[in-house]
This record gives sequence, C-alpha cells and structure tokens, in this order.
Amino acid sequence: MRHCFYNETVGFFYNNSRKELTTYWRTKDVLVVALGLTVSVIVLLTNLLVITAIVINRRFHYPIYYLLGNLAAADLFAGVAYMFLMFHTGPRTAELSLKTWFIRQSLLDTSLTASVVNLLAIAVERHQTVFTMQLHSKMSNQRVTVLIFCIWVTALLLGLIPSYGWHCLCALEKCSSMAPLYSRSYLTFWAISNLVIFLIMVVVYTHIFIYVKRKMTRMSKHTSFHPRYKETMISLVKTVTIILSESRARMGPKEALVPSPGLCGVGREKYVLLLAEINSLINAIVYSYRDTEMRSTFRRILCFPCPRNSKYTPTAVKLNAAERGTLSHNGHFTVDSSI
Repeated sequence: MRHCFYNETVGFFYNNSRKELTTYWRTKDVLVVALGLTVSVIVLLTNLLVITAIVINRRFHYPIYYLLGNLAAADLFAGVAYMFLMFHTGPRTAELSLKTWFIRQSLLDTSLTASVVNLLAIAVERHQTVFTMQLHSKMSNQRVTVLIFCIWVTALLLGLIPSYGWHCLCALEKCSSMAPLYSRSYLTFWAISNLVIFLIMVVVYTHIFIYVKRKMTRMSKHTSFHPRYKETMISLVKTVTIILSESRARMGPKEALVPSPGLCGVGREKYVLLLAEINSLINAIVYSYRDTEMRSTFRRILCFPCPRNSKYTPTAVKLNAAERGTLSHNGHFTVDSSI
C-alpha cells in the first residue's frame, strides 16, 4: 500500500523536486511581483472594457462576438489568477498549505486552457462563416451558450484534475521539478492537449487561407466582385499569422518546460507565465482593438462623462460602422477581419 504525504508542507515537496524555495525577498522576486501586478491590472481593465463594449452595443450581439466576450472573460480570469499568484509567491510559497497551492495552480491552468480552447472555437466559427459566405454565423444563441459552457467545463476539468487525484502526493518519484506537487504525466498530458489544439487551429486557418485565396482569384474576374470584400479577406488572411503566432507565444514556453525544465532553468516559470499573461492583453488587441466599430464603442465608454457634443456621438459611431462594412443580403455589416 502506498504511503501518501498529505500532511507534509509545500517545502517538503520542493525539496523532493530540488526546486529552490526562498525564505526572503530577493530583487528578482520583487521585480516579478511588480511586473506581474502591473500587467494583471492592465489585463483586467482591458478585457473588462471589451466585455462592456459587447454588452452595450447591439451590433455585437452575434455568436462571434459572444465568443470574443468569452475570450475576454477567460483573459480576465487569467488576470485574476496571475494576480492571486503574485500575492502567493516568493517567500510566501513556503507558507502555503497544500490546498492553497493547488488552488493557485488550478486557477492558472484553468484560465490558460479556457483561453486556448476559446481561440479554437473562434477559429472553427470563422471557418464556418467563411465557407458558407455568411457575415455572421447562423449559430443560435442556445448553441453558442452550450459551446461556451463546454469551453469552461473543459478548462475546469483540465485545471482541477490534479487537485482530485492526478498529483504526486502518493508517488514522490513522479513529482515534476517545475510544479513540485504535480505529476509529470499530468503536465505532459496538459502540454500535448494544448499542442493538439494548436495544430487543429493551424489546419483550420490554413484551410481558410487556401479557400479565400482561390475564391478571390475566381471572383476577381467578375465586375460584381466588391472591393471592400476583397480588402476584408486579405486583412483576414494577414491576421491568421498574428493569431497563430500569439497562440504559440502564449503556450509554447510553458509546454517546453514540461518535458525539459532545464531549457529555461528551474525557477524561471514565473517569467514564462508572465509572457502568457501579456498574451491575454494581446488577445484583446488582435481580436477587438483592430475592429473599427469596437474602437468606436470603446470611445463611447471612456468618454461617457464627456459633453454631449463630443465627436464620439452615436451618429459618428454609426457612420464609422457604415464606412468599414459592406451590407450583405440580410443587412448585417461585415465582420472585421481581425476576428
């Protein structure tokens, strides 16, 4: 019968994995916490702005924007998770109970997984709308709600599994040097899962790229081919590279640490997580701030206390939206290529 170490301290497992555990604040610890808290606050405010814009602007009440709002919610959660980490790191790590340590790690893993799975859902939604020549997905509100629910269930399962058994408290030889209470097999599973999601995204966006290129070649021969549609499609293809690069920048370094922590050095994972947190801000920029209508809505929110004769009136917003979009057969504006 295996002996489990549920009554041991966090320090016991760090010593077992030979991971450094400090008892005093070093300069690099203070620097990481300062940077981490600063980035977390910016991420919270930025993604809260995106969610508010989607809620108040009726033009965003479509499945793709609901997914964007959910992505912003995942990144908002990531900001909270990283902020929680910053308040429970450095010398404070040794003071944590096993339960608090697992909560700290679960918050991070759940938020990162939710963001990545949401990126995949957005890619699939874009694939569907592009191939059906629709400006907005015909997915019902009920279906998009179920999809968002499934995204969070998946993220919670991957994030909470270690706390409910897939750990190394009963098998010290399987403990990871990166996360001393986690089993190496779980971290490998987590890394492979995210890699599979990324590869699926590559396939989906590559398929979109090839389709759009062929479609534009055929349609450019006809005078009825609208130039605004062409510009949107070209911009969409350009954005694909940004999306995939951002996704890899978010998950790649942490995945590399799983099989071989020595590549970046044990104890450097907080810097890797900081990079992932910065990508929570990049998500908002890539998917929202490049959308003209979204930017106009941001101005309305930020200039709420401004005088009524401000240039950012609803009329101005409506004109901006008209300039950027081409009306389809059902009267919807074109979805910006950034999404």
